[in-house]
Amino acid sequence: MTDRGLSRRSALIAAAATVAWARSPLHALVQIGSTAATPPFIDALIQRMTVEEKAGQLTLMAAAWAGSAATALNPPSAGATFEQQLAETRAGRLTGVFNGNGAEMAKRMQTEAVDRSRLKIPLIFAADIIHGHRTVFPMPLAEAASFDPGLAERTARAAATEAAAAGIDWTFAPMVDIARDQRWGRGVEGAGEDVLIGRLFAAARVKGFQGRRLTDDDAVLACAKHFAAYGAAEGGLDYNTVDISERTLREVYFPPFQAAFDAGALSTMAAFNELSGIPATANPWLMTQVLHDEWRFGGLVVSDYTGDEELIAHGYAADAREATKLAFMAGVDMSMQSGFYIRHLPDLVAKGEVPMSRLDEAVRRVLAVKARLGLFDDPFRRISPPREKARVRTRANLDLARDAARRSIVLLRNEGDLLPLSRSRRRIALIGPFGAGQHDLIGPWNVYGDDVQAIDLATGLREAMADPALLSVTEGSGIDAPLPGGVEAAVSAASAADVVLLAIGESQKMSGEAQSVTSCVIPPAQQALADAVAATGKPVVVLLKNGRGLALEGGVLAAPAILVTWFLGSEGGRAIADILFGTHAPAGRLPISFPIEGGQQPYHYDHKPTGRPNPPGALQDYKARYRTAPNAARFAFGHGLTYGRIDYADLDTAGGKLTWAGDIAISALVTNRGRRTADEVVQLYIRDRAASITRPVRQLKAFKVVRLAPGASQRIRFTLNRGDLGFIGVDNRPTVEPGRFDVWIAPSAADGLQGGFELLAG
Repeated sequence: MTDRGLSRRSALIAAAATVAWARSPLHALVQIGSTAATPPFIDALIQRMTVEEKAGQLTLMAAAWAGSAATALNPPSAGATFEQQLAETRAGRLTGVFNGNGAEMAKRMQTEAVDRSRLKIPLIFAADIIHGHRTVFPMPLAEAASFDPGLAERTARAAATEAAAAGIDWTFAPMVDIARDQRWGRGVEGAGEDVLIGRLFAAARVKGFQGRRLTDDDAVLACAKHFAAYGAAEGGLDYNTVDISERTLREVYFPPFQAAFDAGALSTMAAFNELSGIPATANPWLMTQVLHDEWRFGGLVVSDYTGDEELIAHGYAADAREATKLAFMAGVDMSMQSGFYIRHLPDLVAKGEVPMSRLDEAVRRVLAVKARLGLFDDPFRRISPPREKARVRTRANLDLARDAARRSIVLLRNEGDLLPLSRSRRRIALIGPFGAGQHDLIGPWNVYGDDVQAIDLATGLREAMADPALLSVTEGSGIDAPLPGGVEAAVSAASAADVVLLAIGESQKMSGEAQSVTSCVIPPAQQALADAVAATGKPVVVLLKNGRGLALEGGVLAAPAILVTWFLGSEGGRAIADILFGTHAPAGRLPISFPIEGGQQPYHYDHKPTGRPNPPGALQDYKARYRTAPNAARFAFGHGLTYGRIDYADLDTAGGKLTWAGDIAISALVTNRGRRTADEVVQLYIRDRAASITRPVRQLKAFKVVRLAPGASQRIRFTLNRGDLGFIGVDNRPTVEPGRFDVWIAPSAADGLQGGFELLAG
């Protein structure tokens, strides 16, 4: 790559960023020394550092000594070897590595840093601990279906305990992007389409990863990603352009990040995408004005993998030198993988194009985080090969994985109470490419887990059945292609059985980064299998393996029972068997909307009504709907059935008046009229009927999980105040306006008891 001089355009952009930074309150703090949160020794250390050593503290690279999964996900630089990275460590040209190969690797590298480098600055070891380390928990989207942030905190805590024992200080999680287009593959890493759920799970995961104190040897630093609006990529195409209003950013995409930072996250990752014409990695409004000046974020910003280098492909930077300046002056403190900062920052500083004070600011942030992690006090506090072996895949962690998996499963349909199944006397045909075998179990984006150690569905069923011989297993189809004689064998197996379990859906390679799709449907070969099995007339339970909302059709949609089983991790097969046989009841709810047709994307339940909404009932001409489908979901956000029969009645809006300084109690009577105990997720939605900015048709404001024995009733109460009714106003600032509000207490975003109240002016 040939470097060229700065273009006039980029010089102006960089100059503007420099001026904006110089005028910011943080610049003033830098000028007078360290902030109160920065240990005094750090400023003294910075004074001793050469410019190259400072640039080294801002350079993070993929570990050269890494496992096969890590190398496949994030290949190290061309030609990089472990010995070369040791040499870079000795020279002070490396702040740390990510996705390395455990405690032994970390021990060798850290020894090099603290014993043989000039300044003895410890390395930081990072990794993608997205949904578990050696013990694998359900994908974050699946776990969000539990509607229990406390569960996410516990699984993140367990993941941190395992990861920290392997020498890992920092995880590139949680992903807190709101995802409203099911074509986008990375929605599987987040908490779905709703802002409230996104906020709650972002905070919970940060607390779980970071534990009680960051200095503890079982704590890892959290990194909220990807800042910002990565999930709003046009057409659901990964890495694609994002062009949305500031109001939408502040109302939808910013709140989960704010929740993560409020919970203590001290790092964030810049998004790959451009935002309204300016790539996030070089966006001073995002990285400095909003993040630091407005929100007072006190941590560091790291680029995504080669995000600064990609400014060139964006057409925003002319070459590597310009890309370095634009990203760094925008507020990206650390460069991941490109090597641009170590190569170009020293010269940019020498020529006066990057102020030394900005360089010192970034180094101070990085060193302060290392200090908060306790690395200066004890560089080896998380590096212990014996502890690494003792902490992974413990009985307690595997039990937690099984419980988390059970609670993530969503029952979409259960006609005729087909489920739960009897453990005995019924011949069960398990059919489909995901019925048996050590594949597609742990899900995408797992660096350290292993399908071979996970429990597949066939194993889980056999363990649970009184007579495992009553289970037949037939593949029937490949994931993407038919098998010779596969459908015929499946039809024969179904015909000989009392009930069919149809395990179909997506492979784990079909979800995650760079796995966007043009249509959210079951692959054709599997759809043909489902249609043929349905034609036998045998009762079918569909078990969906998926990382996104799917448009179900044909024999899949016609099945009397449908379970969403996602990617459930290490104990998935046992967890599904627990639900199928009724030892545990389904309790999950959809954190995303399942569309009627794939072409409805993007779709989210809290859409605007438009000026021509189609009223309830038949489709009408010249209304906001498609020719073949209403503007609605097949299975709505929040939907999920239990093995009970839940009834909602007697909505009470407490007189329907909310004073400006008061609150209002909204309640309803919820009854289990079934024969089994059930966990019901009772949801509260509102709609502002008329406002200075048009409002969504519904917004989730609260929810409660209640356990109801057969025949039991409970009055569920929610309290609202003025603050719960706010929105981002005309001036892009939070506001609240008096007026009429609809309110629902409901089992989903498409159902429930409806009433209303009025917010009175103050």
